[in-house]
Amino acid sequence: MALLAISFLTLPAQAKEQNLGPVTHLPLPRYVSLKTDEGNVRRGPSLTHRIDWVFKRRDMPLQVTAEHGHWRRVQDRDGAGGWVHYALLSGVRTVLVEQDMIPIYNRPDPQSQLNARFELGVIARLGECTRDWCRISSGGYRGWTLKTNLWGVDDDEIRD
Repeated sequence: MALLAISFLTLPAQAKEQNLGPVTHLPLPRYVSLKTDEGNVRRGPSLTHRIDWVFKRRDMPLQVTAEHGHWRRVQDRDGAGGWVHYALLSGVRTVLVEQDMIPIYNRPDPQSQLNARFELGVIARLGECTRDWCRISSGGYRGWTLKTNLWGVDDDEIRD
């Protein structure tokens, strides 16, 4: 009887920690990228809902906040969003540079060699991340920058 009571006590805490999508069973929220050059953003999760606007940047990072059938509710860095068909989204992780001329270093160390500088608004492919740094690549350049320079990766996210 004591074991049964303990399992009931631990289940709700675990369920709160991880919010999973009802369709994919993947974590919500989570980051994805736009697979196409254009993606219609609808007011609701079906083709009958009005198109509010169109995302027009391939590889743009988006955050999935809800799921319904073949539709995902997404938002961009400014919080603008709506419902997008899942076929327009990719699991490939990208980030948006949020500061102008951010330094890209050879290693996650500001004393290491400077490889490049990325402008505000650049979309970069996301690689591994430590507690404070992420490895990114864009335009043939790659290296490490502080996570605080990027949108599309969580503050506590670690990637190998």
